[in-house]
Amino acid sequence: MTARPETGGPVTDATARVLARAALDAVGAAGGYAGGVYLRSGTEGLLRMAALTGIPGPLFRPWWRMHMNRPYPVAEAYRSGQSVHLPDAESAMRRFPQLMAGLPFPFGSLYEPVARGRERYGVLVVLRPATPGVPVGAGDRRRLRSVADRLAGELSALAAGGTPVTWEDDPVCVPGPRSGSGPGSGSGSARGPASGSASDSASGSDPSGGARAAVDRLDLAVLSVDRQGLIGFANSAARSAAGTLLGSGGRELGGRMLWDALPWLGHSAYEDHFRAVFLSPAPVHFRASRRRPHLPPQWLSVGLHPGADGVTVTIAAAEPPAYAPESVVRPGAGLGSPGHGSAALGSPADRASALYRPVALAIALSEAVTARQVSAVVTEELLPAFGGRQLAIYLLGEGHLHLAWETGFPNGFLDRFDGVALDVRLPGVETLTSGRPLFFESMQHLAAAYPGIPLDSHVGARAFLPLIASGRPVGSCILGFDAPRGFGPEERTALTALAGLIAQALERARRYDTEAALARGLQSALLPHRLPVREHVATVGRYLAGTAGMDVGGDWYDVLDGGAGRLALVIGDVQGHGVAAAATMGQLRSAVRAFVLSDNTPEQVVRGTNQLLIDLDPGQFASCCYVLLDPATGLALAVRAGHPQPLLRHPGGRTEVLDLPGGVVLGIDAGADYPVARFTVEPGAVLALYTDGLVEIPGTDIDEGVERLRAALAAARPTPLTEMADRLVGEAGSSTDRPDDIALLLASRTAGPDGAGQP
Repeated sequence: MTARPETGGPVTDATARVLARAALDAVGAAGGYAGGVYLRSGTEGLLRMAALTGIPGPLFRPWWRMHMNRPYPVAEAYRSGQSVHLPDAESAMRRFPQLMAGLPFPFGSLYEPVARGRERYGVLVVLRPATPGVPVGAGDRRRLRSVADRLAGELSALAAGGTPVTWEDDPVCVPGPRSGSGPGSGSGSARGPASGSASDSASGSDPSGGARAAVDRLDLAVLSVDRQGLIGFANSAARSAAGTLLGSGGRELGGRMLWDALPWLGHSAYEDHFRAVFLSPAPVHFRASRRRPHLPPQWLSVGLHPGADGVTVTIAAAEPPAYAPESVVRPGAGLGSPGHGSAALGSPADRASALYRPVALAIALSEAVTARQVSAVVTEELLPAFGGRQLAIYLLGEGHLHLAWETGFPNGFLDRFDGVALDVRLPGVETLTSGRPLFFESMQHLAAAYPGIPLDSHVGARAFLPLIASGRPVGSCILGFDAPRGFGPEERTALTALAGLIAQALERARRYDTEAALARGLQSALLPHRLPVREHVATVGRYLAGTAGMDVGGDWYDVLDGGAGRLALVIGDVQGHGVAAAATMGQLRSAVRAFVLSDNTPEQVVRGTNQLLIDLDPGQFASCCYVLLDPATGLALAVRAGHPQPLLRHPGGRTEVLDLPGGVVLGIDAGADYPVARFTVEPGAVLALYTDGLVEIPGTDIDEGVERLRAALAAARPTPLTEMADRLVGEAGSSTDRPDDIALLLASRTAGPDGAGQP
């Protein structure tokens, strides 16, 4: 199909005529002031806006393309085949925060799927005045459904005749009903600009001479713009100042698109102001800057006054503001620029650069574990991506917001806001309680919205983002900027989406902290607090949690009475981390104790523990090394189940890796064999049992780690066993990125009661 002019030229294409009529009928049926039709495109998963009425096409350009998997009402209506009715901004914010981030205005909207049988064609959209607290009426629903059914039938007939019913071009922008008819007045035919009041105004005629005379007496420029953005009337001041005050190049104003006639007014910094008056009834006033060659910028006061059939624009000279928003001072693509939209990003390299940091933030957030890590990621990725300088993150706890992280604010400035209740009128509180992001282009705007609020600076901009994860409030995020700036719809949408990712990461970190505390408490309760004291043998145990990821694992050690004067030494490592691993560790430790106290042989102890783990079926396996030592003779019987080989330091310092036969890890094979090995521990010798966290270093072979431990044990001076254990664990535990926990159990056979022969 051929794209239609955005000013609404004559429609001749059959499909375009059908879509234009459906858009007008939908607006009339639901009492709206704007609407359109999305059709599926030739690109899989992509909807395109095919027809639009009641709002200038360029203002809606960011939403011309809609991916079916996006969290927007258009996409949901298409995917589900169900109507989506949003009577007001509050209901829209609850269900579709990304939509309201880009269109933060009080309006209602209806989305009706267009389908016939199993064939889905697209979605009808109607924008209309908000009805807070009042749901969409049954009559409006029925009438809109009727329009959608009729459109589906017409598209089905076109498709049957061989006419394509997909859309690949820009939307057809359809003029609405004639000026003065108001919203909800019924359908009309698509027509060009010449059929409205634009041609009359261009020639200077006016059906109401008195009204025109009254407006012509004003010393400010007054323009009447219809809902397509066409200038229909210009008063005497506007016509006489067209080339000087307005900068129109001296050309006639009537009948032209506003942003073509006054290109400076099409700057991207002003887009949200125009969107506001075309989507909601409240007037808007702002200062604008018109750049002039070789002259300082000319500052103008612009007023936008919306009505049912268009917008009245007033323009007058103004004093320069106390601040000059960066988005105004710097030239940029806007409504008056052919580069407006995604093309304004420039080269593919520019677009890739613009996308890099938000993508990097999303990836980094998925890897962050603790709340501190999440906050650090936001500082490193989010602030540079949007040019911010200040960041504060507040977390919700017991009905109050508590400061969790800050950077860039004056020292102590945020302390007064720490612990505020949710009934306090502050932007950081209201963004969370309302679920609506708040954007302030300057500190003056922030101060005007919240009189009396303490400000850390008189210049800058602020964004307040609600942190909500799966409908649960988590906290709020504040972004600060050193200079005033605007926030375009793409930025608002991106920041809102990223705030959702941040909230999910913080919620995950909160669960991590809770689980880690539970696991630490569980493991602390299960590990032995004191090892038994026996004659002719000394034992020392050490445990050190990991520093990366979930910092509690399933490593354990134990020393038990083996009967007949013997001592049972046990060390094990349950696969995984967290509460599940700690719980399994507790079950295995209890099982080993029960088997040892029942006077079982070493092989029976390990076999029974293996069978128990299989019967429990926790979805985990464990390694284990069990040594039954006779302190009187030094004879040791050892069984190994997939565990690292023990080390034996002889009295003279020579240290060897004991090459003991072994079986598979526990919990895998119910019929596994676990052979028993014999060796002797001399008086003064030290037996070292350990878990792999003590010898494993990411990227290196475990044998290298075992050799390092062997050398360290050999080099240890004859010292009390406690100091030797501290030194061995301390060297390994000094790493700041240790993915696994560590357990170490040392046993030394003494020569006699006086301790002679100790290492």
